[in-house]
Amino acid sequence: MTYFCCMKNKPILFSLLLLFSLLVTAQPKYEFRGVWIASVANIDWPKGGMTDPADQRADFIRILDQHQRNRMNAMIVQIRPAADAFYPSPYEPWSEWLTGEQGKAPVPFWDPLAFMIEETHKRGMEFHAWLNPYRAVHTIGKSSIAAEHITKRKPEWFLVYGDKKYFDPGNKDAQQFVVNVVRDIVKRYPVDAIHMDDYFYPYRIAGKEFPDAASYARSGSTLNKEDWRRSNVDSIIVAISKAIKEENKQVRFGISPFSVWRNQDKDPRGSDSRAGQTNYDDLYADILLWLEKDWIDYVTPQLYLEIGHDKIAYEKLLEWWSKNAFGKHIYIGHGIYRFDERTSVKWKNPAELPNQLKLLRQYPNVQGSIYFSSKSFDKNPNGWNDSLQNNYYKYPALVPSMDWISKEKPAAPVLSRVAKKGEEISFSVKPPSAGNVPVKCFVIYRFPAGRFITTLINQPATIFSIVVKPNGFDQALQQREKGDAYQYYITAVGMNNVESDLVPVTTVVKE
Repeated sequence: MTYFCCMKNKPILFSLLLLFSLLVTAQPKYEFRGVWIASVANIDWPKGGMTDPADQRADFIRILDQHQRNRMNAMIVQIRPAADAFYPSPYEPWSEWLTGEQGKAPVPFWDPLAFMIEETHKRGMEFHAWLNPYRAVHTIGKSSIAAEHITKRKPEWFLVYGDKKYFDPGNKDAQQFVVNVVRDIVKRYPVDAIHMDDYFYPYRIAGKEFPDAASYARSGSTLNKEDWRRSNVDSIIVAISKAIKEENKQVRFGISPFSVWRNQDKDPRGSDSRAGQTNYDDLYADILLWLEKDWIDYVTPQLYLEIGHDKIAYEKLLEWWSKNAFGKHIYIGHGIYRFDERTSVKWKNPAELPNQLKLLRQYPNVQGSIYFSSKSFDKNPNGWNDSLQNNYYKYPALVPSMDWISKEKPAAPVLSRVAKKGEEISFSVKPPSAGNVPVKCFVIYRFPAGRFITTLINQPATIFSIVVKPNGFDQALQQREKGDAYQYYITAVGMNNVESDLVPVTTVVKE
């Protein structure tokens, strides 16, 4: 390989480095790019009334292919919206939003979760299993409730608030039930993460107190009710985190909270915001504590409001979360669904999402984005599909690794049968025989021949392709196109997204 070091090449080197520094400012090589796929009330998938398994599979593939074109690399799929299941569960009945009736198995029988994970992984995307922790009945009097549903078997575990039923967060048996559900998923399915949204204690209903007075009295706690509620949520977060890591230490645990932890007028550590409800004071979710104590691996604050909002400004909350990461990952939740809301004037501006992406890329403690929700992309809102494909996500990105889970990288891939015929080079890639880090994919890099610079490996423009064939593959590449000559390199990527050392593709003429 050739390095630029001569004086006569310094202008070329400077120009090349400048070009790539601009590229990396626009797009990092490591970036989380996720999409929420909501199943509750058939928001995203499956469509309402679509109960035929073949149609459901085809539509899920359509969704994945669309997001692959937008160069997303993670799907956050809701598999337990209301103490029900999009998979055969020993604890909970089939979801009404899958088959039209809670408890009714799909006909012909299939396992949607196994299918979705396989198809998602096949495209080089992560699968984050999204669970609602405490919602049990979505709409009392309207939701389909199976005879074997946990609200029927253990009615004393539940509280009614508004038109919904919730697990009582103060009930230790109810907590353990939820933990068992999570453990079962991680044990039986190759999910990349367990993901929970913002519904712990429910959002307040004006004039109504959450009806847990009896539960509080039974607890005998010396804490005031607010601290007791927070301790209830803390305890289930700890238990879920422990269960996940006991089953598979590589599986991550992520939370997507409401945008505001606490307003600054209540706590000097809080954000410059004026939210009517907050995680800490109303949902009893102390997200900062969970980050600080290493109970969770990432947070996706739902920054659904626009830049410059008068109460919860995107740019202010973005900066606040970036300063309160405690070394964990921050993925920003973007409310692209708001482009379709009559009152969301600023979200009708095509520049709103690009400006949000440009802002978040200025903070090294922010590692990416998740979009709510999938169906919004069907309409190519404000041309954002095109903006992502042609500009902001022009190049593929690798999911950032989490060093606190593992820093171990896989051994380098093995190349064999390297042959050159004319301008084409063909070779076989095999996973490394040494080491104990499983390979999830391979990355092929392409550089102008004779212009390899170590720093360029960190630029997304040099990624030629990501090959999701962990057992190995055969490849043929052109070493010269339109008069330009190229050199190729390959790495292996482990399950925690750590890359191996580079392996150059050398040529042995066999004609």
